[in-house]
Amino acid sequence: MPYSQEIETARRIADVSAKLALRHQKAGIQAEYKPDDSPVTIADKECEKLIAKMLEEAFPEDGILGEEGSRKESRNGRRWIVDPIDGTRDFVRGNPLWSVLIALEQDGEVQAGVVHLPLMGQTGSTCWASRGGGAFRNGIRLCVSNIDKPENAVISLNSLNRLKSDAIRGLMTSYLSMFWAFRCLGGTPDAMMVAEGQMDAWVEPKVAPWDMAAPQVILEEAGAVFFAFNGKRSIYEGNCVGCTPGLEASMREFFTRNVALEWDRLD
Repeated sequence: MPYSQEIETARRIADVSAKLALRHQKAGIQAEYKPDDSPVTIADKECEKLIAKMLEEAFPEDGILGEEGSRKESRNGRRWIVDPIDGTRDFVRGNPLWSVLIALEQDGEVQAGVVHLPLMGQTGSTCWASRGGGAFRNGIRLCVSNIDKPENAVISLNSLNRLKSDAIRGLMTSYLSMFWAFRCLGGTPDAMMVAEGQMDAWVEPKVAPWDMAAPQVILEEAGAVFFAFNGKRSIYEGNCVGCTPGLEASMREFFTRNVALEWDRLD
């Protein structure tokens, strides 16, 4: 499997970091709020320090970009993109929907990623993928569904409050009503359910590169299509859509012709 050493290392680091997070959680935590109104805890900060340290020890030439401020310039074109606790709101509330996200970018393209959901299921859930090597959950190959019509599909839209205007909310509500069902677990778990064929489309109105990097490669290696509202296949546009190939035409038309125009107007 391409990048097998990197994936194994990232899986090990994600597991160690999750255990540290759970120790903090057991001891009692309280969230502070960053300028963008997103929560952060001592666990987020300490886990990112641990992840960055372990990655630097394993791959000293690689760069690092972390949500909580870890920054290191790359000396070889490779960079690790890290979210130590994706779903801090869930983590603070004690529900199992948070995850550790670690991805490897090389020359601007995400090549490998790990999503570790330590409390999902009896033994936790770890998904990983590398370009050309497939996507897996706990060692089982992942594959998206063959659903190709919205009326047969399950869609997830995270954070309605992040939609920029009443006009966009109206457009989105009308579009969602075309689908067979709407579900939302809060972001990354939804993306992994798309990769596993349990849902068919995932929409994130406002996210950062560290939220999208690992899910992007896992989704694409599972057969999904990934793009931003403006149609670009990028983790740097601030939003994203992941869906089955059969839903791509419908979703591209809706987002690039309708949502993106209104979205850009409000920037």
